[in-house]
Amino acid sequence: MNNSLLIYDHSNGVIMIAVFALVCVILVGVLINFMSGGKKKNDSNETN
Repeated sequence: MNNSLLIYDHSNGVIMIAVFALVCVILVGVLINFMSGGKKKNDSNETN
């Protein structure tokens, strides 16, 4: 019983870590995209 419990916990942990890593990559990509877009910089340059 302990072995199957450990295998289940290990698989569940791997899945959760993979989902967490995927979310982190998506968030970092959105931040980089937002920062390199520079829409705010263009707006402030136009106002100045």
